[in-house]
Amino acid sequence: MLINKVEICGVNTSKLPVLTNEKMKELFKRMHNGDQSAREEFIKGNLRLVLSVIQRFNNRGEHVDDLFQVGCIGLIKAIDNFDVSQNVKFSTYAVPMIIGEIRRYLRDNNSIRVSRSLRDIAYKALQVRDQLINKNSKEPTISEIAKELNLSREEVVFALDAIQDPISLFEPIYHDGGDAIYVMDQVSDDKNQDETWLEGIALREALRKLNDREKLILSLRFFEGRTQMEVAEEIGISQAQVSRLEKTALSHMRKYI
Repeated sequence: MLINKVEICGVNTSKLPVLTNEKMKELFKRMHNGDQSAREEFIKGNLRLVLSVIQRFNNRGEHVDDLFQVGCIGLIKAIDNFDVSQNVKFSTYAVPMIIGEIRRYLRDNNSIRVSRSLRDIAYKALQVRDQLINKNSKEPTISEIAKELNLSREEVVFALDAIQDPISLFEPIYHDGGDAIYVMDQVSDDKNQDETWLEGIALREALRKLNDREKLILSLRFFEGRTQMEVAEEIGISQAQVSRLEKTALSHMRKYI
């Protein structure tokens, strides 16, 4: 997605205006009096806010024009629902609205289709969660949400998991000024652990300490799965010699591992 493109949906983003707080208050007063030109000016003056939000979704593979249009819908909803009597900056109120609109768009257009009934359960669960937070001033448990919806805990968990947005393994989750920590750094993989990797290095180093015949015997025995008899026939010695050389080689390797 090309966030740095100058023209998005026919709008030259390099020439977008920036409104001061005083100007916004003035435009809100005019809007409440039915002035449509003030509404258009207010929307145009906050398009940079939409641009800043859609940068958060630049790794989703979506076209920037589509996200910009969806973000504008969120901006308009924020304008229509903003309460000027509250001591809250418009941007503070609008950003979550824009993000929510984009996330809904991404969920509905996700290649991993989620059934309508499952999405409905998830959205109801999120609404109940907000209600319980406002009522009890603390994060509710899944069991409490399920009880309010008269559903099983498993149904609620499954529905909430289904609407989660997929993220890239290479998405940074923390940065302290040095190297970033990525999602993949926090994912456990029993088949590819650091310990296994280090053991592999140690094994290769130990193999280098053996002579050519010992290396060949261990390679045939443990990497190619040959029997001692097959190894003996391969290199032209007796099985007893193969057994003795194998034990000696393994004993030498244990000193280095």
